[in-house]
Amino acid sequence: MQLTVWTYEGPPHVGAMRVATGMSGLHYVLHAPQGDTYADLLFTMIERRDQRPPVTYTTFKARDLGSDTAALFKNTAIEAFERFKPQAMLVGASCTAELIQDDPGGLAEAIGLPIPLIPLELPSYSRKENWGASETFYQLVRTLAKPPTTERAPGSRPRCNLLGPTALGFRHRDDIIEITALLDQLGIDVHVVAPMGASPADIARIPEADFNVVMYPEVADTAARWLQRTFKQDFNTTIPIGVGATLDFVREVAALAGVDPEPVLASAPSRLPWYSRSVDSNYLTGKRVFIFADATHAVAAARVARDEFGFEVVGLGTYSREFAREVRNMAKELGIEPLITDDYLEVEAQVAELQPELVLGTQMERHIAKRLGIGCAVISAPVHVQDFPARYSPQMGFGGANVLFDTWVHPLMMGLEEHLLGMFREDFEFHAEAAPSHLGKSTAASSPSEASSTSTAPSGAETPAAAEGSDASANAASDAAEGEPVWLTDAEQELKKIPFFVRGKARRNTERYAKEKGILQISVDTLYDAKAHFGR
Repeated sequence: MQLTVWTYEGPPHVGAMRVATGMSGLHYVLHAPQGDTYADLLFTMIERRDQRPPVTYTTFKARDLGSDTAALFKNTAIEAFERFKPQAMLVGASCTAELIQDDPGGLAEAIGLPIPLIPLELPSYSRKENWGASETFYQLVRTLAKPPTTERAPGSRPRCNLLGPTALGFRHRDDIIEITALLDQLGIDVHVVAPMGASPADIARIPEADFNVVMYPEVADTAARWLQRTFKQDFNTTIPIGVGATLDFVREVAALAGVDPEPVLASAPSRLPWYSRSVDSNYLTGKRVFIFADATHAVAAARVARDEFGFEVVGLGTYSREFAREVRNMAKELGIEPLITDDYLEVEAQVAELQPELVLGTQMERHIAKRLGIGCAVISAPVHVQDFPARYSPQMGFGGANVLFDTWVHPLMMGLEEHLLGMFREDFEFHAEAAPSHLGKSTAASSPSEASSTSTAPSGAETPAAAEGSDASANAASDAAEGEPVWLTDAEQELKKIPFFVRGKARRNTERYAKEKGILQISVDTLYDAKAHFGR
């Protein structure tokens, strides 16, 4: 056993809670000691839910262990049924209660409640949260789904189910809206969304749809495969994250539904491709990015980063051991070694070693990147309260692609701004006491050191030509001084391509860099090496 401060996934009963909390008309009776009720906070605090999860705990105490804890469970289940009147009930044990070896499934069956009971066998010491959510959803579907009993009206639009979204999922709420709208453009109706928003009665209607759309394989893959075997419902394999994947998704579901995808493909209303091309390639193309997330988001992010942003993926990993094969395949395609681990210290060590310019990860990587001074965007659970914004912010579909551009590129742009601030920090018109430049020179207060130099300057603002002339004079003086680095002609020409208002700073930084490195002649390479050095 390993003790840890952070963990990527909770125990499997938290996964079951994510399924139950996303649904209506379902109740979960959890055999658990008093302290395990902490899990309620995950939903009410982090996700800002306006009601606590539909979970009743037995909350046994230490002194109860010497008495009849089985009777405590049965009484709790009866009280929960009478109070909440659910359509169906999940029963199970938390990781702590598992040790006392009561049998919640058998005990609940003995009660004889007049509703479907779904016992959950979730091995807490070998499985984790996502597996728990997947197993819970699979058991719900297997228990409640019924064969269709009515014929479809001739000419009806094709329809599908959306499978996988749960409570506490990363942007699941907004992804449902985005994918529903995309399917509607294709002429496809959404029959049931599950588990999020579904009741046990809705689960029973899942087989009435023509096919299934698996949004999050970590939760829905097992249930979708069972539905395919049992009710001949096919499902998609492309997850629509990024423009390219969304186009592939449109083609795939159109084929499943037998509709024409061309009108939607022709419109493809995303700003991401043009926005990516519009950004200065010097600052984005080839940026080194490290990705760590659940398998679905990690693989999708790697493709988007490489194919749609022009980034170089230098690290790729996941904590989802059940889907590690997909991540390994993607890493092989990228020519890098995958990192499959649930130890955040191991992730931190690799980020520190690779020194990427951007980290795409979870809430854990946000903290790691902050400590290392690297820009970061969250792309996957586990999440924190800021990852449930009030605004519409999907990850999937064409709208989601726009969100990816905003959230991935802005940390790099902020890095550029901080770099410029660092360059300007000592300049006379940008120091802390300087007045806003739009108020004019008469109100601008220069720093003491700069005041003397500006007092002897001619009246009027310094022109670009004057600034360039000053640079040339400074260069000549530098050449004359013994031991000072000398600018080569091609480097001087390259320097003139830099905007005048930062040219002086670039010259000083380059000369400082050359002195530190013992370089006597400044070439074009020296200029850009200095730029990269001070830009970190």
